[in-house]
Amino acid sequence: MIVERLPEHLREEAVSLWQDAGLTRPWNDPRADLDRALGSPSSTVLAAVEDGRLTGTAMVGHDGHRGWVYYVAVHPSRRGQGLGRELMAAAEHWVAGRGIPKMQLMVRTTNTGTREFYERMGYAVQDTVVLGKFFDPERQARQSGPARLSGGDR
Repeated sequence: MIVERLPEHLREEAVSLWQDAGLTRPWNDPRADLDRALGSPSSTVLAAVEDGRLTGTAMVGHDGHRGWVYYVAVHPSRRGQGLGRELMAAAEHWVAGRGIPKMQLMVRTTNTGTREFYERMGYAVQDTVVLGKFFDPERQARQSGPARLSGGDR
């Protein structure tokens, strides 16, 4: 298996994987997120590719001080086999290789299984609250209910 920058021909498969994994939200356009990540020198989308097929992804980037990872997803047929750990290791390597001292991620408060996964990898709850605001009032209005307070939305 190879972890590499997401090949162009697997872009739609990545979006489908994110949707199937429950990572997308109505107020975020995953294709636009993908375009921004692949179009910036400070971010990318890493892909686990096996026999030409997409088996997992991790969107990674940095703001010059800390790295961030999003859209970590593993194909259902490959879950529980260590691929999530491999993707996170590749994301950490990508960030550390750019001289960034810290990696962060957001997990929705209701997603305890995922939180436990990251805690086993050494990630700890930080003493911060994530606040956000959409510049587009229509998108801001679509974000409502418990998900709005989860801190897991960009």
